[in-house]
Amino acid sequence: MLRAANKHVPQATVDKLVINFICEGLQPFAVVEQPSFKELVTTLQPQAKVISRPTVRARICEAADHMKMTLVAALDKVKFVATITDCCSAHQKSYLGVTCHWIEEELRGSHTFDMLAGALEDIHCQYKIRGKDVRTTTDSGSNFVKAFHMFGAQNDADEDEDEADPETDLTDHIDYHEASAILDEDSGLEYQLPPHQRCACHLLNLVATTDTALAESMNDTYKRLSHATFAKCQAIWNKTCRSHLANEVVEDKRELQIIRPNATRLSPAEVAFLREYCTTMKPLVKASNILQSESTSFMGWLLPVIQQLLSKLSRLETSNNTCVPLIRALQNGLQKRFGPMMEDPELAAAAVLLPKFKTSWTDRADHESEDQQRESSDEDEFFSRPISRRLQSAVELDGYLACATDTMELLHSFSDIKNLSLKLNTALPASAVCERLFSCAGLLFTAK
Repeated sequence: MLRAANKHVPQATVDKLVINFICEGLQPFAVVEQPSFKELVTTLQPQAKVISRPTVRARICEAADHMKMTLVAALDKVKFVATITDCCSAHQKSYLGVTCHWIEEELRGSHTFDMLAGALEDIHCQYKIRGKDVRTTTDSGSNFVKAFHMFGAQNDADEDEDEADPETDLTDHIDYHEASAILDEDSGLEYQLPPHQRCACHLLNLVATTDTALAESMNDTYKRLSHATFAKCQAIWNKTCRSHLANEVVEDKRELQIIRPNATRLSPAEVAFLREYCTTMKPLVKASNILQSESTSFMGWLLPVIQQLLSKLSRLETSNNTCVPLIRALQNGLQKRFGPMMEDPELAAAAVLLPKFKTSWTDRADHESEDQQRESSDEDEFFSRPISRRLQSAVELDGYLACATDTMELLHSFSDIKNLSLKLNTALPASAVCERLFSCAGLLFTAK
């Protein structure tokens, strides 16, 4: 007699169904063992031959070795590279993902810090890019911050481990060792990592979340209006998630499904607040989208984008009523997290050496003509100093800045500037490309 598979179905009911099948001349369904993949193929296509598991494994390993040799040969011809790295865990296994980026000469338009440092060093040596890597971009995880603080080419005094990504669980990176073992082991000073670049998009996300929360402490009116408005937004979000009828009403009325719906009636002041809030946050979102690009965004985009973002926020102060505290919180956050970068001569030079920007991204360039810019001693000192250390001819720099074209092909006419631009602009300002590539890495351990 069959056994009840569902605990909620009485066994007597199952027995009665079987008896009825037999009485009506029908036989119960038999349990048929599913054929293997090899049996299925040989049955449907008798002339086909299924390769064995060892053969498949050998071919995969052979293809991987060939791909690795091809990549090493390609990287051997590149002058400068930049790497982006991230670490993940899936199915109780950990791995480190690294992407390598470079610019073609044609210029067509439980992860501890020391473990990460050692793994990165092995990858750089294995692929023969050690000494070529101009910068490595990572998120703000405390393990990456500490790895580059300890073993990076530049020990950033501004790298504060307390400002690490709040989503990173610091307890995941704590290991306990015997004191005697620590004294006997190698100090790890053989690790030589390239200069560190914090992901600009992660920093912008911290500005949009952690820093904007400080706006509530600046103004009581903003605090009350913000709490009331977003509480109602959360109420509708919960309503549409729990009721398909409510979701259909929203879709019928707005012809779309809103991400953050609101079921409670909003007052005119709250509607105006939401409009101002969206207007204020929109430049930040656009800046983050620009810096996440893989094919069009170079390191030289970083300072112009942040400078333009600050300018847009300053202009919004005159037209905003309730969100002025939010604007000031954003400005303070940008200054706190990007202030040291704005003073970095290499990042400034990277922007100047992109024909799209040159010196036009500065505040003074918005109000003065090109001739006035060249006469400004402050700007000459700011831009020429980091470049003059690397360029032998100031005449070449003047000729480059005087050209009206803003296409990348302009660099072919100035060999020294082209070489320096390649070095400074190979790195990427954000680590989003690496995270996108390895976001589905858990599938590596999933049977297919």
